[in-house]
Amino acid sequence: MAGARNTMPEAGREAGQSAGPAMAEVDARGVVVAWSPEAERLSGVAAADAIGLFAGRLLADPEAVLQAPAFTDRSRRGDGWSGIVGLRRGDGPPRDVYLRTHPLTERDGGVRWLVTATEMTAVPSWPMNGAGVRALLTGAPIGIAVRDTDLRCTWVNDALALQDGIPREKRLGRRLTEVLPGPEAESVEAVMRMVLRSGKPQVDHEYRAWMPTRPQQEHAFSTSFFRLDDADGRTLGVCVMSVDVTDRQRARERLAVLSEASTRIGTTLEVMRTGQELADLAVARIADYVTVDLAESVAEGEESLARLGAAIGRVPAFRRAGVASVHDGAPESLFSRGETVSVPAPSPFTEVLVTGASHLEPVLSTARGAWLDEDQERLAKVRRYAMHSLMIVPIHARGAVLGVAVFVRMGDSMPFETDDLRLAEELVARAALSLDNARRYVRERTAALALQRNLLPGRLVGGVAVEVASHYVPADTEHGVGGDWFDVIPLSGARVALVVGDVVGHGINAAATMGRLRAAVHTLANLDLCPDELLSHLDDTISRLGAEDSGVQERAAAESGATCLYAVYDPATRRCTMARAGHPPPVIISPQGGMSVPDLPAGLPLGVGPASFESVEVDLPEGCVIAFYTDGLVETRDQDIDAGIRRLGSVLARPDRPLDELCTAAFDTLPSGALDDDATLLLARPRSLPPSQFATWDLPSDPVVVAHARALATAQLTGWGLEGMTATTELIVSELVTNAVRHGAGPITLRLIRHEVLVIEVTDASDSVPRLRHARPTDEGGRGLFLVAQLASRRGTRNSPAGKTVWAEQEINPSPS
Repeated sequence: MAGARNTMPEAGREAGQSAGPAMAEVDARGVVVAWSPEAERLSGVAAADAIGLFAGRLLADPEAVLQAPAFTDRSRRGDGWSGIVGLRRGDGPPRDVYLRTHPLTERDGGVRWLVTATEMTAVPSWPMNGAGVRALLTGAPIGIAVRDTDLRCTWVNDALALQDGIPREKRLGRRLTEVLPGPEAESVEAVMRMVLRSGKPQVDHEYRAWMPTRPQQEHAFSTSFFRLDDADGRTLGVCVMSVDVTDRQRARERLAVLSEASTRIGTTLEVMRTGQELADLAVARIADYVTVDLAESVAEGEESLARLGAAIGRVPAFRRAGVASVHDGAPESLFSRGETVSVPAPSPFTEVLVTGASHLEPVLSTARGAWLDEDQERLAKVRRYAMHSLMIVPIHARGAVLGVAVFVRMGDSMPFETDDLRLAEELVARAALSLDNARRYVRERTAALALQRNLLPGRLVGGVAVEVASHYVPADTEHGVGGDWFDVIPLSGARVALVVGDVVGHGINAAATMGRLRAAVHTLANLDLCPDELLSHLDDTISRLGAEDSGVQERAAAESGATCLYAVYDPATRRCTMARAGHPPPVIISPQGGMSVPDLPAGLPLGVGPASFESVEVDLPEGCVIAFYTDGLVETRDQDIDAGIRRLGSVLARPDRPLDELCTAAFDTLPSGALDDDATLLLARPRSLPPSQFATWDLPSDPVVVAHARALATAQLTGWGLEGMTATTELIVSELVTNAVRHGAGPITLRLIRHEVLVIEVTDASDSVPRLRHARPTDEGGRGLFLVAQLASRRGTRNSPAGKTVWAEQEINPSPS
């Protein structure tokens, strides 16, 4: 063996760990057969010089070991020996070390010795006698075993038996797979074989095992391996060091579940979807069967429940938001997802709702008298699927109860423990934040959509004047609200107002501003103003609102940049009068499909400063379509507004198609993805009022004409079959014509229009507006308009460049045949 240099590998250093004690192996004759690098460092003697020497020659007093009871008394060999001895050094005086010998029993019954030496600076100062060492090994947290080349155990310390519950006598002479059969033990033996072949240590290999003393308790171990070689380089075996890392493993698994929850729960802002995500994640990681039930108010985005008081006798309604199971289709569930859930009372469910604390039932009792005895349907499911362990965790956020999550284990699964409950509570707490955010989002979105629905017209009614259709897509698709608006407003004389507007920005602030402007347009439209005059009044209104809201930046900015187009169509003349305030012009599609854009002065946007607006009259031919829109429909990042208007015209070039189809086709041409701005389209197909439905007479401004006017009206009503309305109509015609003769100017025009209602109009050249007076008992006049107001369903006055028109409407009651 002279000149040989066979050493034990540096297991700790090669693995990046701190160096361990010096180690050597001595055969039954006391001859050194293995020498570690740490032994070289500690003694100063090279492995080539140490291997083959009698071990005593390396000690300052060889008799110290040879007189030890472990060597002289065979009955005590199993305990080994330890003590403080002087170690010879090749480069100086002896050094005191703490020496420990461990007997290694060979398969033939022979004995070898594993010797470890540690410098006295690294050992404690308490007495190092055999009893102290035995106590140290008994309580040591690290298990150590030595296995031969066949992987059979030749030596084991006390700590390893404490770790896995396998006694020494059962382990010695056997392989790990013979003691702990299974794939985990096979993987450990594969690692040991690799270490035996390569000589390279393996550190922190983890595996799981079921302790024989607690077959339902799985433990995790971290094990390190290094090879033992003799002086000739022959492999003697492998040394195994093991630490129980069950707690560390459980903490790691808990963190992994919670980390996964952060990416898998709350992926959307849908309450029901979030509940299902919680159930899906918990199955197989925590439980075999999981349900998530939310209060119905939470599922609908309303306020959550406060914690139920003990005095409350009723249980709130719950809805199943999530259900998952290791069985396909979750046959264990009494309720499907989305169904209303009945909560048994009294039961742990109501106890959790009242106290706000979780419920852990490691062993679910099905005995007579238990709470399940009052719920036979649920009890049948429990028995059928062998449910044996239960956890109920309240879902609460910000001091309010959102619902409950139920975790169940079935069949051969281990019962729930306190650690499982803590993990479930942490998981539910994270999910509760996502659920609460989703609930708040649903509530806010519901409020925003309700606001939008109330601000925009629910149903467009064009009457006899126009057929209409509309389409609106907000840029803020998350909340579904924006600043665009459109309207169709019935006016007197069968006319109709068509309005489209655009508030700067989008979202709920723009929607609120849009609502104010729409209300203002409705109020001004009721005054029957000309389009240019209406826009002037609207501009003044917005300027006042802007001054009031100057401290609210979002609101003031929206109001100061609004645009609007207002048009009035008269089906009797087929003329459309329109004006715009900074808004894109309408597009007119002829019956043949040609596109034209009327020459309509643009005007300034509303609220930006002093502005004037100009009305333009356009004749609309039979069968045409007129399109009103906002710039979000025709202007994109890649296309200017003129190109967008041409694109819109080409899409609408089939005016004979249904208007709803044309609206859809127009939006289908938009680029895919989110819009840069709100987009609105209002289409109108003008209708004409047949001559048979209206009659017009020019009358001189003379009091004698009043009787003639009554006669004309009576004859017309007879021709329409409305004789039953003659008396009332004669009275209204008499009063309106009389007022025009007395207080008006120029020629007088009487017009009767029959559509959904009967309209009486009297026009003169004066621009003075008649006022309703309350005459005194002694007055001879002043009761005309008051009388008209009592007889008509609606009445009013509108001005035009030619003068004014006073009108009154009556509900049509056809004469019985």
